[in-house]
Amino acid sequence: MNGQFKQYSLQSIKSVDTTYKRYFFNEVDFNQKLIGIVGDRGIGKTTFLLQYLKELDLPYNKKLYVSAEYLLLSAISLFELAEDFCKFGGEILVIDEIHQIPEFEKHLKTIYDFLDLKVIFSGSSAIKLQHAKADLSRRALSYHFGGLSYREFLELKLGIKLNSFELEDILQNHTEIASDIFEKIKPLEHFREYLQYGYYPFYFDDKEHYLQRVNETINTTIEHDLAYIFNIEPKYLMKLKQLVAMICSSKPYALNISKLAQKIEINRNTLYQYLYYLKRGKIFNLLNHQAKGDNIFTKPAKIYLGNTNLAYAYCSNQEVGTIREIFFANQMQNYLSLLKNRSFLDDQLLASKQGDFLVKNRYTFEIGGKKKSFKQIKDLPSSFVVADDIEVGFNNKIPLWLFGFLY
Repeated sequence: MNGQFKQYSLQSIKSVDTTYKRYFFNEVDFNQKLIGIVGDRGIGKTTFLLQYLKELDLPYNKKLYVSAEYLLLSAISLFELAEDFCKFGGEILVIDEIHQIPEFEKHLKTIYDFLDLKVIFSGSSAIKLQHAKADLSRRALSYHFGGLSYREFLELKLGIKLNSFELEDILQNHTEIASDIFEKIKPLEHFREYLQYGYYPFYFDDKEHYLQRVNETINTTIEHDLAYIFNIEPKYLMKLKQLVAMICSSKPYALNISKLAQKIEINRNTLYQYLYYLKRGKIFNLLNHQAKGDNIFTKPAKIYLGNTNLAYAYCSNQEVGTIREIFFANQMQNYLSLLKNRSFLDDQLLASKQGDFLVKNRYTFEIGGKKKSFKQIKDLPSSFVVADDIEVGFNNKIPLWLFGFLY
């Protein structure tokens, strides 16, 4: 095997810090032969893969890490690399950002079918394995992960250990849970910092240039990941960026699809396609009133940015009510993805016609400040007010920050 690959792998594995491990480690079944780790750029997929390899009880010559960007510079194909590695006793191959490799699906299928080799790969949240030509969905066990939860942010910032809670635990026992957490920390003290800076782990590496890096992450997602995966011509990429800027200046419930299409000079069908692309890239979070699968041409009830940090990095102004809703939607979506990873049940976050959000087709949530009343949802069963700027709630009024402890 090319010695450069071995050296690159060895340096990458040895240099990674294993002090803090994200929630990924508790969720992945590493006994599977083909594993996919899917998520948006910057959330820590690479760190996770390298941490796993570093702590794996195998000699370095039996485990290999390769970045797709590095592989593209070589004269060897992905299958040839895997075959060569396997011949010399290799047991586990990790491929990072695999969506950048042309026809990666066919290579993975061939590796799976013909080589005695475990493969773990990471990819953009925009890739869809179930639609891949090689039908990887029947071979690969894929996991979808998100950025830092508020709980994880606090653990990294304060150097403490905090528990996560299932949704039903929070709904039924939120007063006791919040009171216990309040004995360890002041949860509101760090919440604004998280909303502005805390979603991507690289905040703790470079706080000074964090928002600039978030902006660069958005641009890279659009210019490289989405452009390649959806075959978008370069001249149309600026339209996607314009669309992000337009959503920044609009309230989620005040969007007019026709006017939005006119402002960026595209037709409605193209606008729906662009919205779908940005949703797949986790730059947008599109919510419907009913679960409608992945129908591209469904008018969304609400359009949010994917996480609150994007609003501070990309938007000139931030509306507090929108930030609250983005936070709740983001943390809840990541939690529901986690449940899907475990059980393959597709519970969706929906827009509620009476409140703000409907979860699991059962729980209605109205988001607001500490004085928010139950007026809009008073007659709904299983309804809750999620209030910002309170430390501990009571009855069906729950602190907003506590939904950052779902994962």
